[in-house]
Amino acid sequence: MTIQASSPYALGLEKNAANFASLSPLPFLEWAAQAAPDHPSLIHGERHYTWAQTYARCRRLASALSRRGIGPGQTVAVMLSNTPEMYECHFGIPMTGAVLNCINTRLDAASVAFILDHGEASLVLTDREFAPTMAVALAMAARKPVVVDVDDSEFRGEGQRLGSLDYEALLAEGDPAFGWSLPADEWDPIALNYTSGTTGDPKGVVFHHRGAYIAALGNNVVWGMPRHPVYLWTLPMFHCNGWCFPWALAAVAATSICLRKVDAAVIYDLIRRHRVTHFCGAPIVHNTILNAPAELRHGIEHKVKAFVAGAAPPAATLAAAEAAGIEITHVYGLTEVYGPATVCVKREAWGEVDPAERARLNGRQGIRYPVVEAATVLDPETMEPVPADGETIGEIMFRGNMTMRGYLKNERATREAFAGGWFHSGDLAVLHPDGYMKVRDRSKDIIISGGENISSLEVEDALYHHPAVLAVGVVARPDPKWGETPCAFIELKEGVEVSEEALVAHCRTLLAGFKVPRTFVFGPLPKTSTGKIQKFVLRDRAKSASAIE
Repeated sequence: MTIQASSPYALGLEKNAANFASLSPLPFLEWAAQAAPDHPSLIHGERHYTWAQTYARCRRLASALSRRGIGPGQTVAVMLSNTPEMYECHFGIPMTGAVLNCINTRLDAASVAFILDHGEASLVLTDREFAPTMAVALAMAARKPVVVDVDDSEFRGEGQRLGSLDYEALLAEGDPAFGWSLPADEWDPIALNYTSGTTGDPKGVVFHHRGAYIAALGNNVVWGMPRHPVYLWTLPMFHCNGWCFPWALAAVAATSICLRKVDAAVIYDLIRRHRVTHFCGAPIVHNTILNAPAELRHGIEHKVKAFVAGAAPPAATLAAAEAAGIEITHVYGLTEVYGPATVCVKREAWGEVDPAERARLNGRQGIRYPVVEAATVLDPETMEPVPADGETIGEIMFRGNMTMRGYLKNERATREAFAGGWFHSGDLAVLHPDGYMKVRDRSKDIIISGGENISSLEVEDALYHHPAVLAVGVVARPDPKWGETPCAFIELKEGVEVSEEALVAHCRTLLAGFKVPRTFVFGPLPKTSTGKIQKFVLRDRAKSASAIE
């Protein structure tokens, strides 16, 4: 849609310094420091900072990095826990024009070395806890970036130092009144995030300032976040930049409660002591919290709100959260769309249905964020919308400002991801008559048994309804007769036992016979640091698992 040259709006109304500025989340920090200078911004053990202090520390970081030659287009890698330093990096590094590259703290040294080289890191900040991995990665990497150690007061381990400088000494070099500026172009990169790379080298997803700005405000709008919420960092900040919440929280002058590790007892204590109002996490994180001893919740009487994403949450998890007084909002997204980009908006009528039906409704991936241009289910072959019948399977696709610039140094993957003018998520889903999407599976996780498609998520959801099951992952197991059959890996709740026969009987009450797993394997499940079950590991294990005869 273009304005015609003859239109009265075509002349004399151009962009200028007074009416246009690049969109970026960086000014949110300045606003928080002006609006609430003495309000707590970050709490981490005995360390407490105000918004005025956080703004000054971020400017010191930007100043110190600039004096060391870090600037536009360069990469600064960080391998940190959810600490004040990690939060500060989300503002201080892009204030220089450089790109923030948060590294997954659970990666092996070879993967970290690949990221350092591929992302061309000029400087690395690393927590002492991760020094053993980082030391090997630095030795393997072709690049030799400057190394800055972060000595977190809450880390109780040994952990060696790898650099000649620590974080506080670096900040001491900087000016708290550093004159940072907005990016010259809002399309400039702000962050680089690497995908898991389970089938090869990880891909580097490039975020731009505009997308980060829009995603941050989108989170606040969707969640209805008030001024000064108290947010608990159960979600790793390295994961999609904490779903863009470091930037979102500054826009409402929130208080961040930092957390190094997910531990139910610690989480409940922090919720109680600081009256936490909001937190985020994958379903496995919520299960850990909800299945903890009930006495840990003693004394928590205020309402707590939670985002759940990362995998389709089982209806049993949503029902348990409701019973525990945790108000869950189900969101869905991927790294390539800045984290959450759709939300299962709760409708008033759902309050009138029984809890099981309400949990089913809330378990869908829902509709697009209001700041996303489009998110829907398309036939990947014809690129036409699937019928809204709740049955026809297509692929979830996105387009709009909350979509990545592309994959760093990977033009082919970028072209494939954006084929047809949409970002292809790889998630197979149906569209319900009310317009809400429901993921059926990842394209690689569909089980084809005797010519029939079986959704691993549907089978997992059925198993989660059994009271003994804490976590479950269902994958395909090769079968000489059927081609593939479902294989269920089960992690039971502590102190509980259940037989394979009992689980089969349970599944038969909820699933068609051909969908019932023929193989059960009990034990701890392999998980990523964000709580996702590593299905690629389970698929390897399933090849040698014994089936029930």
